[in-house]
Amino acid sequence: DIYKGTKVYNATVQQPPLSPPSIVFPIVWGILFALMGIGAARIYASPASGTRSRSLLLFFIQLAFNFFWSIIFFNLQNFGFALLWLIALWVLILLMILSYRKVDPLSAWLQVPYLLWVTFAAYLNFGVWLLNR
Repeated sequence: DIYKGTKVYNATVQQPPLSPPSIVFPIVWGILFALMGIGAARIYASPASGTRSRSLLLFFIQLAFNFFWSIIFFNLQNFGFALLWLIALWVLILLMILSYRKVDPLSAWLQVPYLLWVTFAAYLNFGVWLLNR
């Protein structure tokens, strides 16, 4: 249960500076998932092509990486491995943006807040790893 892992995490893990309050995360993620969905829908609705197929594949791969990062970080509390996983996710998001740009530039721009948030999440993950080794 991801929520149980989050509760244990909040109660036991030392946070780095600039850590936002817990309420910020579901709000930001709700917005980011909406932007991801709009972007993916626009890509899906575009004319069939190899780049469109690659873009959708990257979307689903990065989505899986996103999902498993939460489990690695909150439930397993393997902060070092979670950071490496998050770096891989960041690269996948960047590749997705670059691929989206070739199909539908607006869809690519809609993913920029996601990349920025994951960059901030990497800072937080790194800080948690340093403070809780």
